[in-house]
Amino acid sequence: MPSVAAALIAFTAAAGLLTVAPGLDTALVLRTAATDGPRPAALAGLGIAGGCLVWAALVAVGLGALLAASELAYQILRFAGAAYLIYIGYRMLRHPRRGFLIAGVTARGRGALARGALTNLLNPKVGVFYVSFLPQFVPHGVPVAPFILLLGLIHAVLGLVWFACLIIATRPIARLLRRPAVVTSVDRVTGGLFVAFGVGLALERHP
Repeated sequence: MPSVAAALIAFTAAAGLLTVAPGLDTALVLRTAATDGPRPAALAGLGIAGGCLVWAALVAVGLGALLAASELAYQILRFAGAAYLIYIGYRMLRHPRRGFLIAGVTARGRGALARGALTNLLNPKVGVFYVSFLPQFVPHGVPVAPFILLLGLIHAVLGLVWFACLIIATRPIARLLRRPAVVTSVDRVTGGLFVAFGVGLALERHP
């Protein structure tokens, strides 16, 4: 059986690769950074990280296993998540913005935080992933629940570091990204991605 240090190193490497793989979280943070600015993007990333911690806590207490065992529970959360993604994607496609507004940053920031958290929490794939992935890195003889929470914290921190890199990368081209035509295009592209993710989630079968 692997030692605690070896297990943590292996998990950090695997989780790091999964974090930087293109996906919904990356699309959300990039879009928010490009059109709303770094602060709302950071809050969106914080919401996503918070969602990861909630999933880790559920797995640690055994509730997350319900998604792997119960078809009904999985289907309910899957369709709720798919509906949410399709809804916000449709809104971006139907009503793309034309510009970047400085006013209302606080309200938009709170919305970004909630959107990041909901995007993560309403995706049952994250729950199933945590149920099936995290226990593989728990060494024999260690307290399972605290170690699972530690793995979830590591994953969340890796995500925050990656999101910070994405946000910093948008700064040199911030003026370009805030042009009306660019803002509209980013909203439409991201909306299309969200709808695609939502449809894919709705059509996906329970693993």
